Amino acid sequence: MLIDDFSSKDLTSKLGTQWCGVSDQVMGGVSKAVIARSIIEKRPSLRLTGDVLLENNGGFIQVALNLAMADDVLDASAFSGIRLVVRGNDEPYSVHLRTPDNIRSWQSYRASITTTPNWETIDLPFSVFSPYRLDTPMDIRRLRRMGLVAIGRAFHADLAVAKVSLYI
Repeated sequence: MLIDDFSSKDLTSKLGTQWCGVSDQVMGGVSKAVIARSIIEKRPSLRLTGDVLLENNGGFIQVALNLAMADDVLDASAFSGIRLVVRGNDEPYSVHLRTPDNIRSWQSYRASITTTPNWETIDLPFSVFSPYRLDTPMDIRRLRRMGLVAIGRAFHADLAVAKVSLYI
């Protein structure tokens, strides 16, 4: 199931929801993110760039997408995981998923990826996502939001995504 191939110039996903940028500035941090649609090696893509800074208890930038309209959820139980076509700057990034069980903003289910300067297809089975600051197992019948995140240490982020989908 295709979530996005970034063919829409206004960053509206194939689900009809909008990609948006978020940084630690929402909690007093000073990290800076730039979110843009780009064409990289002839591929439409979403690009997250910026500096992750640790000052003022900061430490993240992200691009996020609601997986359903309003307060609805996406039932991904017919799928095995998330497939990403990505490239980056040899840095690790996180993929965060949220469900209605994530009550606090810092709670999520997380998996890590490491990028290279070449386009790569990365499959993340739902089983590799670990709960972060909550005990509730992830219910893939109730996915609400996905984030691609540069987090946890000071570095320059440069992550490009050409496709996001669910795979069987």
